[in-house]
Order: sequence, then structure tokens, then C-alpha cells
Amino acid sequence: MNPYARTIPIVPAVHEKDGAFEMLTTRKDELIGWARKFSIFPYPFVTACCAMEFMAVSASPYDTDRFGAALPRFSPRQADLLMVVGTVTHKQAPILLKVYEQMCEPKWVMAFGACATSGGFYQNYAAVAGIDRMIPVDVYIPGCPPRPEMVIDGIMQLQDQIARGSHPILGARF
Repeated sequence: MNPYARTIPIVPAVHEKDGAFEMLTTRKDELIGWARKFSIFPYPFVTACCAMEFMAVSASPYDTDRFGAALPRFSPRQADLLMVVGTVTHKQAPILLKVYEQMCEPKWVMAFGACATSGGFYQNYAAVAGIDRMIPVDVYIPGCPPRPEMVIDGIMQLQDQIARGSHPILGARF
């Protein structure tokens, strides 16, 4: 054995704070809100003529991909934004409610067009006069049909709501 060799004890560092994120310089709600606002997965509930405008929003001149809302999910369990596009009849209302209930939290709803917002020009017994009678709506996009610029403005308003919201997923130690 070498007389000049010493054994150096390896002692784990003891930190007063427990957690890997003690060096973050922002609030956790701001961090999670920023991440959520750029990862919106829409579920299009398309029923009527506004479908063409919905397709135009995803096309290259308007491109919702830059807002983090490009990939529509066709399963409510994978989506967090329910986009109700077009007229909802009383016969479709239970289906819409079931789709909304199957979505995981947090979830948001966007009423797309005059028919989803207020029933539109259909003043009859078959059309629901606004989907907010069944489910809570976060963003209303007016118009018959709404222009793609209005839809992008609605997505930006929803992103602001998401970023400013509270995100209770994380515990008090984070």
C-alpha cells in the first residue's frame, strides 16, 4: 500500500431544500402556462358550413401550427380544446356533451361561428341557441362564417387565458 495515498471520504451533499427546481427564476404557474399555451390539441366537432373556414385556418396562408394548435385530435381523450364548428341541433346536443365529458382536464371550448355561438339564423325548434347552454365556452368566434383571421385571434385569446390561469397539477414542493 502506498504511504502517500489517502482515502477521501465521499459524503453526499446535504441540501436544505428538497427538489431539483430550486434554481428556477420564474413562477411555476407561468412556466406551466407557457408550455400549455403552445401545445393545444384541438378536437374539431364540425357539423355545418363553417367546416370550410376551419380547413382554411389550417392551410399554409394562416397556419395554426405557429400557435401550437396544428394537430387536430380525433379522440376526445387526446384533446384539450373542443372546437364546436357550426350548427348544433338538439339531436346532436347529447353527443356534444358526451364528447366534452370524455375530455381530460384541463379543457377549453371554442364556439366557432354564429350558429355555435347563438344559434345563427336558424330560428327554429331544431337548432340549439348557443352551445353555452350545455357546456362552458371559453372563446366565442362570431361570424357566418368567421374569417380565418378571427379564428387565429380567438386562438391567441385562448392562449392568453391559458397563460394567465392557475395550474394546480403540481404540488406545493415544486
